[in-house]
Amino acid sequence: MTNSQLPVAVIGAGPVGLAAAAHLAARGIEPVLFEAGDAVGASVREWGHVRVFSPWSYNTDPVAVELLEQTGWAAPPADAYPTGAEIADRYLEPLAAAPGIAESLHLRARVIAVTHQGIDKLKDAGRDDVPYQLVVDEDGEERRYLARAVIDASGTWTRPNPIGAGGVPAAGERANAGRIAYGIPDVLGGARRRYAGRRVLVVGSGHSAFNAILDLVALRDSEPATEILWAIRGEAPDRSYGGGNDDQLPARGALGATVRELVADRTVNVVAGFHTHSISEADGHLVVDDGRRHLVVDEIIAATGFRPDLDLLRELRLDLDDRVEAPRTLAPLIDPNLHSCGSVPPHGVDELSHPDAGIYIVGMKSYGRAPTFLLRTGYEQVRSVVAALAGDWESARTVDWVLPETGVCSANRDAAPAESACCGSSSPLLEIQTPA
Repeated sequence: MTNSQLPVAVIGAGPVGLAAAAHLAARGIEPVLFEAGDAVGASVREWGHVRVFSPWSYNTDPVAVELLEQTGWAAPPADAYPTGAEIADRYLEPLAAAPGIAESLHLRARVIAVTHQGIDKLKDAGRDDVPYQLVVDEDGEERRYLARAVIDASGTWTRPNPIGAGGVPAAGERANAGRIAYGIPDVLGGARRRYAGRRVLVVGSGHSAFNAILDLVALRDSEPATEILWAIRGEAPDRSYGGGNDDQLPARGALGATVRELVADRTVNVVAGFHTHSISEADGHLVVDDGRRHLVVDEIIAATGFRPDLDLLRELRLDLDDRVEAPRTLAPLIDPNLHSCGSVPPHGVDELSHPDAGIYIVGMKSYGRAPTFLLRTGYEQVRSVVAALAGDWESARTVDWVLPETGVCSANRDAAPAESACCGSSSPLLEIQTPA
């Protein structure tokens, strides 16, 4: 086969990976889709008990919906808020079974490495003339596939950030991993007995932490002995709460507002400015220390964010920002050290391209270590990338969408006033004083 006759490989059969396959099929390009889990949406199912703050209309891709409607699929109510399990069962499973996708899907197929066939990262000669080769562990058997291009939509869920403040596990974090849950455990379901009546520390300041806190509060209603501590690295939690009524996704604004109220009435105790140095075991409890203070708890929920797994792309030439680990052109638009206005300027194939042509990192993984990703962003990314692969550069570069702003903006302190007010409001957030 010539390169142009080869399929396009898609890594990850989550919402964005399946959308990429749908766009490829719609343009007559053969996809080959690899999913490491036993079923599509494997990572989504791990937080299946969580109800998202964006309605169905934000969680489905238009081209995927067109493909599904041809199979007789009934769309959920556009304004309803699904759980992760509902997204997997009512949207991803039917999409994976649709013509053009079903025959290309490989489950239990973990991509170990991607390279130019027979050419390593150092070699220049002939680099653009050979296809990509994917090394895949498929049901315990190593197989190799050729592709004209690769779309990596493998996400970041399987690579949670450690609790340690320096970006590496805190001293004792690995040794006590059996009492640390990363992500959003099912506190009210399968993990109920683990947390009921215990003193639980939630670490992290994003929406995952909020969901864990609210579940623990609900658990305490029936298990009054349950105690909740919330540790954040910032000096005050006010910015974490978001924009409240100014948030253009009302459910997202309500999530932060509810946690704000729980902190105000001391239902949840905040420990601010806490940078975890060590975690140790003493008298059956965990002692979490930041060098100045120590917290004695029974269990820890680490909602500290995620980072991309770049090992499988090691032999490729990528242009990634050295801080955010996102494509270099995209990184300044999403770097929380610079600004975060709850909205990201439209971006597509040009911002997602790398020195090795035909390699694209999309979806949550394209954000590197940055937070606040919405599925709508990933859907537009793959629309643009697939249009480029089809040679439709006019469509690929016509990228225009509006994401709902959070209603709060954090800007670089050295930025000009106009930049600091990029969300259209200069009013300060309410500060809640909390004891150390």
